[in-house]
Amino acid sequence: MLLKIINDWVSRSNKLERLWLLAKIEFKLRYYENKLGLFWALLKPVMDMCIYYIAFKIILKSDVPAFASYLFIGLIFWIFFTESSGGTIQILSNKKYLYEYSNMNKLEIYISTLLSSSIGFFFNFIIFLLFYLFIEPESKAIGIHIFYVLPLFFNLFLLSLGFSLILSNIFIIAKDISQIWQVFVNFLFFLSPIFYKLEVFRKSLPGIDYGNPIAGLIINARKVVINNENPEWKLFAFDYTYAIFFLLAGLILLNKLGSKAAEKL
Repeated sequence: MLLKIINDWVSRSNKLERLWLLAKIEFKLRYYENKLGLFWALLKPVMDMCIYYIAFKIILKSDVPAFASYLFIGLIFWIFFTESSGGTIQILSNKKYLYEYSNMNKLEIYISTLLSSSIGFFFNFIIFLLFYLFIEPESKAIGIHIFYVLPLFFNLFLLSLGFSLILSNIFIIAKDISQIWQVFVNFLFFLSPIFYKLEVFRKSLPGIDYGNPIAGLIINARKVVINNENPEWKLFAFDYTYAIFFLLAGLILLNKLGSKAAEKL
């Protein structure tokens, strides 16, 4: 039963403490064992930003204001989604010892892993703010609307958790989901307004901002941070609907397939 997974986790004691401990361990394993440490969390969005800046701003002469910042914030949202979803496809296999030899709920493993990625996200977001405020020549004053980033990130977290649950449980019965997801992510990347001007994006692909939840999140993140405006509420509601739908679908799969993960993986 779907509620059994949630009730089992809610009824446990020291949930938040255990989740935070697991997240910190995961974060340290991911970054601090590398010589460059936390620098790796920043390296990918900065490198991607440089590549797309050269391609679209210098070569193609994009007229998007504050284009480097426009790219930066879009990329940190995109990277969190792709790393949190695609990077956890084999989580039930790689962390089998946690749920098989302890009383740990599988849902805790997913949440703690995404919390670890969240630390990297907020590190990148702070770097973005420093870049936008002190380096970006076309920056505007940041206002109170920036606090909308918190519900937008929570939306992103729920959406990523939903896809993580779906993909990792499909992996139990179909190992090639990893390759299929990589192809789909590449396709989705070009259907997201990461480096396109918003007006051109919407004119060329009408309605795609409502059909692609990542597109909506990126659009609203730019509106609240760079434009200092309210988010588009209709888009905001659509994105939360997507997140809840995929999360419920993922929990159903975890209930149906996750219970057999230990014996099938």
